[in-house]
Amino acid sequence: MTRRFWLKTPSHFAMLRPGTARVVLAAVTAVLLLCLSSLTAPAPPPAKGGPENVVKDREDILLYERIVDGLREGKAYYPLVAHSLRTGNYPLKPFVTFRLPTLASVQAALPPIASILLLYGLVAAVAAAWWRRMGNVLDGPRPRVIASILLLCGAAVVAKPELVAFHECWAGLLIALSLGLRTDRRWAAAVLVGLAAMLIRETAALYVAAMAGLALLERRPREMLGWGAALAVFAGVIALHAHQVAQVVLPEDPASPGWSGMLGFGFLVNVIKSTTSLALLPAALASVLAGLALFGWAAAPGPFARRVAVTIAAYAMLLALFCRADTFYWGLMIAPLILVGLVFAPDGLRDLIEAARRRPAAA
Repeated sequence: MTRRFWLKTPSHFAMLRPGTARVVLAAVTAVLLLCLSSLTAPAPPPAKGGPENVVKDREDILLYERIVDGLREGKAYYPLVAHSLRTGNYPLKPFVTFRLPTLASVQAALPPIASILLLYGLVAAVAAAWWRRMGNVLDGPRPRVIASILLLCGAAVVAKPELVAFHECWAGLLIALSLGLRTDRRWAAAVLVGLAAMLIRETAALYVAAMAGLALLERRPREMLGWGAALAVFAGVIALHAHQVAQVVLPEDPASPGWSGMLGFGFLVNVIKSTTSLALLPAALASVLAGLALFGWAAAPGPFARRVAVTIAAYAMLLALFCRADTFYWGLMIAPLILVGLVFAPDGLRDLIEAARRRPAAA
């Protein structure tokens, strides 16, 4: 029996037939080499103050901070946002250019320090939930500590105090918390947290839809209905939101240029680097580590890892196909998740290589 590095059970690649394993190994090698295409691929726009500043020139952050300040002064949300977008030369069409009022309303009701402490508390809750879940997958405290460090390296950007008004930071952490809370027996809290993520940032609906799809495939009807109910509530909120936006948008207001970037896999790798602590490493090394992290999640066994892998894959497609260079902050939605995959990569690589070297069974 092969001794494993950190996993309690064999990875997904351990039982592959030799021929299949060789094909998969060749594909993995090709993908890791393709990660280096990020060195010449489109990259997120440079930010003042270095790569740790996720939003170019802080323009978006200042916009959201002005909206929160306006709510504290008693101004109505939708006219306030419309005025702020026009003043900043932002598009006002379609209605999704307006953020839902959830986050701004909560932050307007709290002192600024309370919002920062709440953000740190959310990071702590994610770390605690994932510590428990990693105990089901990893063998011993050492790999769990490594996984926790990697989790914090992924969350380092989203937990910056200067990004406290940025919606993707909260939604990304809530998605991570939802994944950490969900088990086969207990999923209601995960659904509620997923709903909260959607009410802060609409793109979190992709995560909830993915969870509903997995529940359907796994023949878990009650859980599927739970995720479906969350999507139904969200749909009602979005309809009301669209109606409110329509009341304040003028015919001459500018429209968004759209979301059909088609920037590809290299851009995706650049987004992963820019939204995690990989930004601190040399570009080539960071690119390969990003690829290994994705491979690690593909190799990790169990329902928890499967849900994380599907979530990452869904947002990876969104980023590669629809993201523009200046909307790369969509990557913050999965930034806390990705680097943990590195803890599964050693066992996945060993299992894949050994499966590829295994002699076919005699007929």
